[in-house]
Amino acid sequence: MFKKMLSRRLIINTLAAGALLFTAGITEAQEKFIVVASTTSTEQSGLFSHILPIFTQKTGIAVRVVAQGTGQALKTGEKGDADVVFVHDAVAERKFVDAGWGVDRRLVMYNDFVIVGPKADPAKVAGGKDALAAYKKIAAAKAPFASRGDSSGTHAAELRLWKEAGIEPKAGGDWYRETGSGMGPTLNTASAMNAYAYTDRGTWLNFKNRGELSIVVEGDTRLFNQYGVMLVNPAKHAHVKVEMAKAFINWLTSNEGQAAIASYKIDGEQLFFPNYKPGAQAS
Repeated sequence: MFKKMLSRRLIINTLAAGALLFTAGITEAQEKFIVVASTTSTEQSGLFSHILPIFTQKTGIAVRVVAQGTGQALKTGEKGDADVVFVHDAVAERKFVDAGWGVDRRLVMYNDFVIVGPKADPAKVAGGKDALAAYKKIAAAKAPFASRGDSSGTHAAELRLWKEAGIEPKAGGDWYRETGSGMGPTLNTASAMNAYAYTDRGTWLNFKNRGELSIVVEGDTRLFNQYGVMLVNPAKHAHVKVEMAKAFINWLTSNEGQAAIASYKIDGEQLFFPNYKPGAQAS
């Protein structure tokens, strides 16, 4: 008798478990969501945590973010593993569109890059507004510098500055360290090493483990940091969720979306500045 009761219980439990899995599968299938491949800066700055709940509440569409360096985010879009790409490297974005992987590129917002460094300032660059002059001094002093080294938009911008300054940092010795990781981990490395680093201001403002680091160079027009959004081309990947993806892009560039971006602040300081212009062609 006991064995029969035990057997019935096992059957009932197995059926119940199967029903739960089936129900969970239906729920997930019915959930409206898109995948956005974006930069680590939009996530680590806290921007997405601020704006995505507003979008989801308005539309019922959830947004699953794949946070990577811009180079990797564009590759994710190229492979069709995202519906939208939201990054910050205009040169790479244009190539992505020209190759047919993305459509409807729009400028969304901007902020700027800054150079941070230790309070001891061994390269004597603090207070400067010339990023190229700062790079030359850092290289001359062989002062520790932590680079992302991850083909991200930030890394690409950093490398363009080194090139413009006429310096090949990798050839200069072990003062130049590539972390191969995102902005937050790279800033952690810089903090631990008392090294200089190149970072977007948004991530810096949300970064807590600063140690001896502070902003040493800012205000150079070369440090401008523009963000763009694109729909992954459905002609290349038929499974792209076009309508929901367009709803997200349209919301980002609507008055409501732009206001949501502008409203994100840390200690009263605005991190991103919306600059979408209706009818303007992204260049």
